[in-house]
Amino acid sequence: MAAGEFGCVKPDPAIERMNTMREDVYKHFRFTPRAAIISIIGVVAFPAAIYFLTSSTDLRYNWIAKRKDESLRK
Repeated sequence: MAAGEFGCVKPDPAIERMNTMREDVYKHFRFTPRAAIISIIGVVAFPAAIYFLTSSTDLRYNWIAKRKDESLRK
């Protein structure tokens, strides 16, 4: 049972309005230039950067049976 049912907690109208906006964002979303740039960065640029970083260091290091004083580079 929530405390709001008993009237001991007064709901904040600003928090309620923000919650309603967050829940209904799919109804009002539009691709503005800013939203498009953020989407392109999140969908294309960031994964491409991760791929480039991992592919450039792939098979460069050997972790098998190395001791403290031995180098990890192949």
